[in-house]
Amino acid sequence: MAAELQLERSKSSLDVERMTNFLDGDVSRTKLRRETEAIVHSDPVFNADDTYYLTSEEAFHRNTEKAVRYAQKARELKLADDQVRSLYFKRAINTVLPIINHESVFMANIESQGNEEQKKKWLGPARMYEIIGAFSQTEIGHGTYIRGLETTATYDPKTQEFVLNSPSLTSLKWWPGGAGYTATHTDVIAKLLIKGKDYGPHHFIVPLRSLKDHRPLPGISIGDIGPKYGSMGADNGFLRLDSVRVPRENMLMGHAKVEPDGTYSKPPHSKLSYGTMIYVRTLLIGGAAIRLSRAVTIATRYSVVRRQTPSKPGGPESQILDYVTQQYKLLPEIANAYALKLTSNFIMEFYKSSEGKIARGDLTSLPVLHATCAGLKAFSTDMCNNGIEVCRLSCGGMGYSLASGLPTLFMTALPSQTYEGDNTVLYLQTAKFLQKLYSQRLPQSQLPQDVIYLAVDYPWDKEWLPCNPDQLLDPRAHTEAYRRRALRLVSQANRMMEDVLRKGGDQSSAWNSASVAWVRAARAHCHLSVLRMFLAALQSASTTVSNQRILKELYNLFALYGIAENAQEFQLDGYVSSHQVDMVQAQVYSLLSVIRKEAVALVDAFDHRDELLCSVAGRYDGDVYNHLYQWALKSPRNKSDVHPAYHKHLKKLINPHAKL
Repeated sequence: MAAELQLERSKSSLDVERMTNFLDGDVSRTKLRRETEAIVHSDPVFNADDTYYLTSEEAFHRNTEKAVRYAQKARELKLADDQVRSLYFKRAINTVLPIINHESVFMANIESQGNEEQKKKWLGPARMYEIIGAFSQTEIGHGTYIRGLETTATYDPKTQEFVLNSPSLTSLKWWPGGAGYTATHTDVIAKLLIKGKDYGPHHFIVPLRSLKDHRPLPGISIGDIGPKYGSMGADNGFLRLDSVRVPRENMLMGHAKVEPDGTYSKPPHSKLSYGTMIYVRTLLIGGAAIRLSRAVTIATRYSVVRRQTPSKPGGPESQILDYVTQQYKLLPEIANAYALKLTSNFIMEFYKSSEGKIARGDLTSLPVLHATCAGLKAFSTDMCNNGIEVCRLSCGGMGYSLASGLPTLFMTALPSQTYEGDNTVLYLQTAKFLQKLYSQRLPQSQLPQDVIYLAVDYPWDKEWLPCNPDQLLDPRAHTEAYRRRALRLVSQANRMMEDVLRKGGDQSSAWNSASVAWVRAARAHCHLSVLRMFLAALQSASTTVSNQRILKELYNLFALYGIAENAQEFQLDGYVSSHQVDMVQAQVYSLLSVIRKEAVALVDAFDHRDELLCSVAGRYDGDVYNHLYQWALKSPRNKSDVHPAYHKHLKKLINPHAKL
């Protein structure tokens, strides 16, 4: 092991194992995760040693092989009945499998939107991977606005079938994961037409390929959409439907129904279809936490091993993590990663506690759940992707090498800001929730705790109270500052709307005019939510005294760094003064020196195996340079001392008779 890392670990006061248990949820979760990872990494099919040297086609073949092995293990271990273990298994595989949407979306939609007969028909074969499902919603010309989708499903009462069509080029389904060359079936979102009346988008199970030879079925035009930014081995497809007929029973009818004669029964609530979408967003919040924690693990370990320039003339070169500039880049990202991990734990529990109520028709928690998951999906993926790029840049030249793992991690994470809801649109969905509550001018007693700061009777102080550095470490001070910032931005955005309305504009124009302000307000609200969830996790943590102390310092860094980096928004109405911002910045520098001592142990607690990091820079043993050299030697270009390009091209240029 590298002496630098060994020394860092020996000096730390963190109980790494107890911190790992805390991050996982408890000891049993850590045990289950490790057992699952051990199964994955003991199987040669899941080996990723040569990942960075694969072509796109080779990566697709490899990922398909991994998908088949995952399906075999899923049947063997009954993963479809154990969401937690299934999630651990897929995260341990650490690649975008071409069956990515089979369990999380296709099966989940049947479970939440299908009736009992449909569940019995489809879920059995799906659990056994006798069929493979995709989800086809986005069209080449239509994304977030679901009611704008053009794909049609016209009911034919004579045959009791739906006839699905892609009526235009812009109606082609585009991007569905797994639909290009893997899935046998897909859940198509199409607008339901009965006797010329449009009943809006509904779910239809559509067979895509023959179960005998995998050829596309009649009326199905399907294929790959071409190279993308990252995820070379992914299977993103296009789908064109030409008078494809499916039985009436292939429309998922757990809520909405179409009788044999064409009589339509609408669902009891229009938002009952939100369940799967919200669940997927909770997974994305968790995925953002995992990716950022991997990136900061790599960058922190490398920053301890890497030395650059003596800090004093004549002395040895310093570890780059000893430079405050490097600490200011990386240590807040450790705090962010902890915040997102604890937030993802909280959100998953919130979803689970609400799921049963929603299924029973109790939708009281749905508005808060939807607004929270929409905003936090956007906030967490923004924070994750920005953080990964900070980590990559902090590694200098190493950050440009695929061997570091950081470029691939960034490319894999980047699409998360767009899929399952563009982040700007999701912030605006959260903003609509905030605007509605703010305009109602309700008292505290009628508002959820998350938005209690919007109450007309909320007891605000005239100014932010901290007047010395110690008071800046009071969590109540953090909460009040973040609440005031969010309220000020909500109020500002709402006032912009009202100005447009007073001048004769309509509601739509007013919303559009204030939309940038509303995005800022929603982002501030989400920042407050993460702060509160971090604090709640800290206050309820069952761990060692030393771990509690370090967690508290990490929470303080998260809270105060957020104020320092967004100072303008906290100072908008004078609630926070310039002097207080200066104190905040000074306290951030002080916290950096404290957390620097625990940095390696804090990232060790994420418990990422080397096989998961796929990084020579982030190795647990710190043997970076030896493994970087060995990795380079594996390059296909190094098979011979003289490359074929010399004989084909370069030889024409070089003068063998030159006397030099």
